[in-house]
Amino acid sequence: MSRVVHSSTALSALEADLDHLAQVGLYRSCRVVQSDQSARVILEGREVIMLSSNNYLGLATHPRLRAAAVEAAERYGAGSGGSRLISGSMELHEQLEQAIARFKDSEAAIVFNSGYQANVGVISTLAGKGDIVFSDELNHASIIDGCRLSRAQVCVYPHRDVGALSKLLAENADAGRKLIVTDGVFSMDGDIAPLPDIVAAARRHGAMVMVDDAHATGVLGPNGRGTVGAFGLEDEVDIQMGTLSKALGGFGAFVAGRQILRDYLINRCRSFIFSTSLPPSVIASALAALEIVDQEPWRRERALSNAAWLAKGLNELGFDTLGTTTQIIPVVVGQADMAVRMSQMLLDRGVFAQGVRPPTVPEGKSRLRATVMATHTGEDLAQVLHAFAEVGRILGVV
Repeated sequence: MSRVVHSSTALSALEADLDHLAQVGLYRSCRVVQSDQSARVILEGREVIMLSSNNYLGLATHPRLRAAAVEAAERYGAGSGGSRLISGSMELHEQLEQAIARFKDSEAAIVFNSGYQANVGVISTLAGKGDIVFSDELNHASIIDGCRLSRAQVCVYPHRDVGALSKLLAENADAGRKLIVTDGVFSMDGDIAPLPDIVAAARRHGAMVMVDDAHATGVLGPNGRGTVGAFGLEDEVDIQMGTLSKALGGFGAFVAGRQILRDYLINRCRSFIFSTSLPPSVIASALAALEIVDQEPWRRERALSNAAWLAKGLNELGFDTLGTTTQIIPVVVGQADMAVRMSQMLLDRGVFAQGVRPPTVPEGKSRLRATVMATHTGEDLAQVLHAFAEVGRILGVV
């Protein structure tokens, strides 16, 4: 991939690093979408099938979300004015948090500006020097950064290996506060954490459990409550993080749990205290999205059935999809340059599926990350499968 080269003595080290990234197939740049985030988008002047969006239920373009955002902006203005502890907590923020608490079947909830801010803020607030965080090796980067920022000891356990986690918990029985953090649905593999076993291990060893349910919220579980709801563990998982920016079609994030957790985060969590709060339009669209998730269950049913159909077709072609059972379909191709090349060839055939490379995934595990939406049609998916088959044969991947 080509890039613009600049000349500056002060920036020469950055230039050299970018050159290296380009040479090893890890250089990144943004592609420009010139339409809304529908199942088909206009990408740099061409209509293509969107297979890289987290807009799983198709709500980002829903008329009710658009209308709610417009109405809120007209009534409350474009911005919130500042942080909630300085400018005051707007009534819409309180309404959304109450709606999230009902949705997640929890005592309380608190809204954050992004999933990244929520994870970094919550982990670094609940764990510190003398404490230990136990983290799945494939957890999201925001969890990793939250662990680093906390200055707690971090024990990384092999992916989904509760036996190894239990051993680590036993070896650190005398530690201070113990926090287990895991994705609910892992964003690059599409698999689900073994939450019942994790919770059982936590209870044996006196640890708290935090689940990042960003990719499950709105899609999995009864009424789209996520993996925690799917396993019936609402009373057992201490901290549920979710986002408003994926299946719910908007922007922002939340943490749900006990009232004492909400109170503590309001008083201690720096990413909440020192951030201007989300604007009224964003909050209002999230409220509308929660209503639609409850009223239109066909959306999550279709997202999952569409994904199952596509994964089955890809497997029959010979692609490795890591046994995914969710709307996230990893198509593992190995080396970074192969993922980049395959992504471009698919785009040439009208399918926008991004290549994912290290450090997002391990070395040798580069892949196409295909995400399926409720609003993809049978025609869309048939075109996607045909494009994968053709490109896979050309490249010798299948």
